[in-house]
Amino acid sequence: MVMGEFTQETDLLVIGAGPGGYAAAFRAADLGLDVMLVDIAARPGGVCLHRGCIPSKTYLHLAELIHDARDAKRMGVGFDAPRVDLTAMRGWKDQVVDQLASGLVTLTEKRGIQYIQGRALFEDDRHVRIKGRDALRVKFKNAIIAAGSHAIALPGADFGRGGRIMSSTGALNLTDIPETLLIVGGGYVGLELGMVYAALGSRITLVEVGGRLLPGVDADLVAPLQKRLKDDFESLRFHSRVTALDASERGVDVRLEGEGEPATLTVDRVLVAIGRRPNTETLGLEAAGVRMDEKGFIAVDERQRTSIPHIYAVGDIAGGVMLAHKAMVEGKVAAEVIAGRSAAFDVRAIPAVVYTDPQIAWAGITEEIARQQGMAVAVEKFPWKFAGRALTTGTPVGLTKMIIDADTRRVIGVGITGRGAESLIAEGVLAIEMGALAEDVALSMHAHPTLSETQGETAEIFLGAATHILPRP
Repeated sequence: MVMGEFTQETDLLVIGAGPGGYAAAFRAADLGLDVMLVDIAARPGGVCLHRGCIPSKTYLHLAELIHDARDAKRMGVGFDAPRVDLTAMRGWKDQVVDQLASGLVTLTEKRGIQYIQGRALFEDDRHVRIKGRDALRVKFKNAIIAAGSHAIALPGADFGRGGRIMSSTGALNLTDIPETLLIVGGGYVGLELGMVYAALGSRITLVEVGGRLLPGVDADLVAPLQKRLKDDFESLRFHSRVTALDASERGVDVRLEGEGEPATLTVDRVLVAIGRRPNTETLGLEAAGVRMDEKGFIAVDERQRTSIPHIYAVGDIAGGVMLAHKAMVEGKVAAEVIAGRSAAFDVRAIPAVVYTDPQIAWAGITEEIARQQGMAVAVEKFPWKFAGRALTTGTPVGLTKMIIDADTRRVIGVGITGRGAESLIAEGVLAIEMGALAEDVALSMHAHPTLSETQGETAEIFLGAATHILPRP
């Protein structure tokens, strides 16, 4: 024990105040536990709120407005060219973040949770030292680790370099609009931020080591987006990789290998979006006896327990898909287990959303996985060009598909491409979780004209009873 440190005891110590951490802390407090929540930031919310999900979606909404204003001309409504005020845009984003963060602070205080700003380091499996403004040592009965993850940099090209080489956090600072921007990685982070910068006027080159965007997502769901980006981006380079980045005051010199020309180019900025790694290196997990896998993620069971029964882990740091809503569910599970309730992470459908335009959303089994595993499935698709609501809004480029177990007739997967997919996927998640049959979806009345009725019609195709598409011969 260090002089000046005070040892405080708590029922539950939560390390990390992102979605998984604050969800766990809130649920535990509601169940009567004494809770301490620790984070390096001054307010709860984590990367998602302050430097990720919320800022990016704020800017994506503005990018959609720019696109919609341009597209409205063919519908008979014209607007002047947009005048972009970056200071005002950042101010709007900050206002959104501040309102949400302030709400979390209030919820933390009202629940009687002690919030401490600092960095936690395990001394053993019962004690943590918190390094911050004041030295503090904590003895806990239970702990939940929700310390999140960080962006992966390219070897030899750390983030920074005068702001020329950016992670998603750097890109969201939106300090200026680069004339040229290289995006490394064809996943959702690069695509979402690429659409923001393209809407603001940047010329985008995207490099992806694979053969298409969003590997792992069904190709037919990705096709409309890939087609659009061929127009919105200056270049899509597949089967290519960046071998070197050299940043200077004039820009970033990039060396490439793979398909396409040229093998070198110079751009104003580079956004590297090739994945994330868990924040396990600075927590002192070895001292606590917490085991990690070969990739550095903390190994957990279905109750979020680590190798130490009274220490739990949730969110990005526990592996699996790195999504805020998954972390929140895991956090609640851990809190309920600690409070003595029967709980486990038993989820059939984790929804995923790519907030591009068109949006892409999916849940449950994808068609690609079903085929790879040799599952007996029926795959039904309803093109949005037959949907009245899609045509009235000028967004006919869309698709709703269902993967249906051929034997049980249960809906086991749903995929949607198009405007509003972020909300539409909820019906698919509910259908999968409840074990709904195709008949259940088809016979549930959907309002007309809406985009949601495309899900009803997709199920009707399976039954041979669709209204707005001809039955199979």
